[in-house]
Amino acid sequence: MALSGILTEAEIAAGLQSCQAADSFDYRIFSVKVGLNSKFKDKLTEVFGILDQDKSGFIEEDQLKLFLQNFSASARPLAFLAGGDSDGDGKIGMDGKTAFYYME
Repeated sequence: MALSGILTEAEIAAGLQSCQAADSFDYRIFSVKVGLNSKFKDKLTEVFGILDQDKSGFIEEDQLKLFLQNFSASARPLAFLAGGDSDGDGKIGMDGKTAFYYME
């Protein structure tokens, strides 16, 4: 399943444009730009499933580094997304405490 089935090319491009520079990624801004903040919970669950490549129920640090490549293969890798790791365990879960639910 591809994110292109959930997000438009324009939404993906806007999100990637917002974080091209090193240390410029802000998951709140990115989420608004790609339109994730306006998607229904079932769509967020689909996105989470795509990002959780090993189907562990969590997005771990190695998957977080490649987060942007899920949107475009040419996107840059990221440093660890501490802002979405609400309990400091090194991973983000789909339990209502993920970065997707902090997008306001």
